[in-house]
Amino acid sequence: MGRSLPPFAAVRAFEATARHLSVKAAAEELCLTASALSHQIKALEGFLDTQLFERSGNRIALTLTGAAYAGKLTHLLDSMQDETDAVRENRGVLRVLSTPGFAARWLVPRLPRLEFAQDIRLRVSNGAPSLDFASNDADVVIQWSDRPTPGLLVEPLMASARYPVIAPALRERLQVRRPEDLLRLTLFYDETDDAWPEWFAAAGLGGATLPPGPTYPNCELSTTMVEQQQGVSLAYDAVVRGTLASGRLERLFDITTRPMAIYAIATPQAKAEQPQIAAFRHWLRREAEAEGVVPQHHTEAAE
Repeated sequence: MGRSLPPFAAVRAFEATARHLSVKAAAEELCLTASALSHQIKALEGFLDTQLFERSGNRIALTLTGAAYAGKLTHLLDSMQDETDAVRENRGVLRVLSTPGFAARWLVPRLPRLEFAQDIRLRVSNGAPSLDFASNDADVVIQWSDRPTPGLLVEPLMASARYPVIAPALRERLQVRRPEDLLRLTLFYDETDDAWPEWFAAAGLGGATLPPGPTYPNCELSTTMVEQQQGVSLAYDAVVRGTLASGRLERLFDITTRPMAIYAIATPQAKAEQPQIAAFRHWLRREAEAEGVVPQHHTEAAE
């Protein structure tokens, strides 16, 4: 069944008059003549089949029914105004949620190449980014799992091998020349999918006892500590290429782990083809393709 609602113009006329208790002031607010405003109020009273104002000459006062109705309408119109302002402010805004490593080392440096970069609102998550789009205030999530999820379009974005990285000054100071030298350094470990055993096995040191070191919840924290000359981390090639090019980090050795999928794009299926979201998804994939890091097949995703 359809709603039986009064004409909106009549509602606005009554609510403004009730706030001001003045036909003249309400008419000025709504850019109406006093006569037109009075006509709207009478139309509303006719629709409701009840009197909203008591009139005595040029003075008006709300009836009990009118006062109760006016209070509710003011609240509803204030809420409508708030929601309208929110839509206007967010018009054209694309809300992106990602891991800190992806944001700092991959996405942000490339955003100037995106024609609507000024419309991106980027937030980062210290843990696994939430895929609950009803509560995460995001349109697109860059996450480290490419598992199919009901109701979502999940597209693998990039794959990467891993290798050790170090601050150039620390490498020189500690004379790091061979893979064995890492066994006397501080290593940083990942809380999820740590791959140091795999890398040492590839280096021919599979039976070695690994040195102790802190464990971090995400790769960005460990990479930042490496930049501060605190130790060595096992970095994702696809993420740290820009940092290596800047000279802040240096790659150690030619030995790598097997490539694995590390990031995927997730968005609600119902919104995936909205122009701005689709354009952003396609841009991300083009950037990844240009660097040759697009996954060749789906594997278990990592950090």
